[in-house]
Amino acid sequence: MLQRTGNYPVPAGASDIPGLEVAGVVEGGDALAMAQAGFQVGDRVCALVAGGGYAQMCVAPVAQCLPIPAGLSDVEAASLPETFFTVWSNVFDRGRLQRGETLLVQGGTSGIGVTAIQMAKAMGATVLATAGSDEKCAACLALGADHAINYNTRDFAEAVQAITGGAGVDVILDMVAGSYVAREVQCLAEDGRLVIIAVQGGVKSEINAGLVLRKRLTITGSTLRARSVAFKGAIAQALKLHVWPLLENRSIKPVVHSVFAADGGQASSGAAQAHALMESGQHVGKIVLTW
Repeated sequence: MLQRTGNYPVPAGASDIPGLEVAGVVEGGDALAMAQAGFQVGDRVCALVAGGGYAQMCVAPVAQCLPIPAGLSDVEAASLPETFFTVWSNVFDRGRLQRGETLLVQGGTSGIGVTAIQMAKAMGATVLATAGSDEKCAACLALGADHAINYNTRDFAEAVQAITGGAGVDVILDMVAGSYVAREVQCLAEDGRLVIIAVQGGVKSEINAGLVLRKRLTITGSTLRARSVAFKGAIAQALKLHVWPLLENRSIKPVVHSVFAADGGQASSGAAQAHALMESGQHVGKIVLTW
């Protein structure tokens, strides 16, 4: 949506067609590179791309492709790459979440949120999630979150302190930034890590630097789209090793809210309808386009 409105520049060399994740059948490519990666023409794969995902045909670097987990449909597989790459890179690589620690996910019913809740639980963490309604909080709990906080009726920082007995959480995955950062610093535990991956609440924040010092906090962040193929390929291999088996045994499940035909077949395209749904904030999980 940011790209559509001119607020998300396309990386150099990437397609200006929107869409960062795809699933489908391999039609061709460098035979040696595909063989080395264990792929061949006709294989079902999903992939993270830097653009072009809304097109009928899309070119993906072989390093950023993963086999579609056994038992999953193409629609389910298309919902995986961007959120799974993002969560692994930020929660487990940058945030260093460990078994037995506590994670706070801001926006638990977003595509990122439903992935982070499930992945963290599968890896042995305690998970707190925020959402904007009681219904969405219930959805977070159904996905495995240990606690869900309605940020429209309760201050999340106060809720975190109450839930953790004042100890705070070890890692926070933040898609809001802005005024949230100051409260997130307050509710981090000693040696806690705050990972910012979006700035929906604005780019400017004011924090208590004394708390950062006294609690030895780490504040970090990242974007994924412009990173190198090698960087994304390393994440793909980690996912294949640690997460793909959990998808195949259904310990982690894709959460698809709605599916639209890309061409729509109506006055407005399916892509436009999908964007309208996402902008409404009424979805839980992913919205998928099909051809």
